[in-house]
Amino acid sequence: MKLNERHLMLLAAVVDAGGVSEGAALLGLTQPAVSRALVMLEARVGEPLFQRGRRPLRPTPLGAQLAAHGRTILAASREASSTVSGFVRGTKGTVRVGGVPFFIDAMISTMIAGFLTLEPDVNVRLSYGNTPEMAKALEGDQIDLAIVPIGLTDATPGFDFTEILPGRNVVACRAGHPLARQRRLQAADLKGFPWVAPLPGSPLLTDLHSILVGMGLPEFDIRFSGGSLMAVLNYMAGSDALTILPFSVVFSQRLENRIASLPFDIPQPQRALGILRRRNAPKNPVAERFAAHIVQSFDELKHLIKRHENAVVWGR
Repeated sequence: MKLNERHLMLLAAVVDAGGVSEGAALLGLTQPAVSRALVMLEARVGEPLFQRGRRPLRPTPLGAQLAAHGRTILAASREASSTVSGFVRGTKGTVRVGGVPFFIDAMISTMIAGFLTLEPDVNVRLSYGNTPEMAKALEGDQIDLAIVPIGLTDATPGFDFTEILPGRNVVACRAGHPLARQRRLQAADLKGFPWVAPLPGSPLLTDLHSILVGMGLPEFDIRFSGGSLMAVLNYMAGSDALTILPFSVVFSQRLENRIASLPFDIPQPQRALGILRRRNAPKNPVAERFAAHIVQSFDELKHLIKRHENAVVWGR
């Protein structure tokens, strides 16, 4: 026997409200419309749904069982409506995020925590990779957006790129490193120390090679390579090794007082960190809301960096 799901929903509302008029008001319907629906349902099942002559209305055993099913349908309908509303507002759903490891670990993961605190009904699925892998993941609809560095002159056909942080690298070392005490460093001062190489495929690796060759160090001493950000920081904190890191990554570790940047000028990369999205991708409001949160968080980070640098200048 096929029953009308809407009729079961109306029955549940009437049973819970204790009357037809009350149930109709609960659902925003008219009393005659609800009465007709209940008459049609009784005719369909061939049994009475309410005990005759009882006020407030009391369901028969069959009416009570059908009302229970109606409540389930009503709850599912309301949840579906909430899902649609949340999707449209970008407050419910899943956003698939990809990004380069060092930035994700140093800053983006904290920003994700802040976003999920504001939007507890959102899920974030995170994946790692360098820019080429992230572009392929976007093309394959495996992620909604990627947070990656891209050269300022690089063409990205089929993609939209929103810059969130200009590229800026520094020579990094442990806090208390012998070179950190020198005010004017020369390239020769860096020659006696080992180096840490970033992950293969990272643009930082290209930066490292070009900077060291430019300093006259074509055969430099690489002691450690290929590690995660945490592995690199832990290794550097326990050694005198040097490496090239984005200044924002070093800045994000300032409260730990383990890693510092050296006062040594190096050529800066012509690229920026930003949000890469596939043009004409299916609409996902929660991804747009997340992207806006990342842009705002980086705006705040840039202000913090500026204030910090001004304080250092005035402190001197």
